[in-house]
Amino acid sequence: MQIIRNFNEFESFLGKELGVSEAHKITQEQIGQFADATLDHQWIHTDPERAANEGPFKATIAHGYLTLSLIPYLWKQVVDVQNLKMEINYGIDNLKFGQPVLVDSEVRLRATLVSIVNLRGVCKATIGAELEIVGQAKPAFKGDVVFLYHFTE
Repeated sequence: MQIIRNFNEFESFLGKELGVSEAHKITQEQIGQFADATLDHQWIHTDPERAANEGPFKATIAHGYLTLSLIPYLWKQVVDVQNLKMEINYGIDNLKFGQPVLVDSEVRLRATLVSIVNLRGVCKATIGAELEIVGQAKPAFKGDVVFLYHFTE
């Protein structure tokens, strides 16, 4: 895990891979909880029997937005940004879903610092985020996640 204490330390990683998170298993329970939270109960996600019999993947799949929602959790395994007054999820650019994540798959985040700008004391960091599916060549998604960091120093 990388420890970043200020803008200059962060900037030193420009163009470099920051690291890879631990693998996280996507369970049917997690998919069901996400469906409840978002009111998206499409059978391809929530009905294992129907998905096995009628679905194109022969299993349920995670919601695309569930996989995106894992970014903060997995990001914290890659980088520990310290000395902060505040951090803000600012946006996601150029996001493309590559393939679905089947239930019981393991995913991990690979992160690279694409750009970093000091906006009058606020650090705007763009992270190249790729959600890998363990054992698969193609990622679940690729995109640029943008964070704003207000360092104390």
